[in-house]
Amino acid sequence: MNEWFDLLGIKGPVVAAGLAGGVLRALSRHRYKVREMVASPICGALAAAYLTLPVVHYFRATGLPVPSSDDDTTTLAAAFLIGVSAMWISDIVFEVVVRRFKPEKEE
Repeated sequence: MNEWFDLLGIKGPVVAAGLAGGVLRALSRHRYKVREMVASPICGALAAAYLTLPVVHYFRATGLPVPSSDDDTTTLAAAFLIGVSAMWISDIVFEVVVRRFKPEKEE
């Protein structure tokens, strides 16, 4: 599995941290929906896989106090937080798209 992730340029532990964040988000909902229970971990893993390294580099470039670049804990913590928030972000994006393109009811 690691060879497949390496081929895509993804770190396996980052995907696992994002997946865990997505699972936490799915379990923390008051109303359980099957769609969210399945989609949230997948969305968290994908978002963490592709957004974690740019976010960590951005934080370092802006001068935020981030531990040294060889510290994987920072990267995994960022991946977990991105995994938790990814489904919320996708919910907001989908809601905006639906409201924008939903045909208005004629009275």
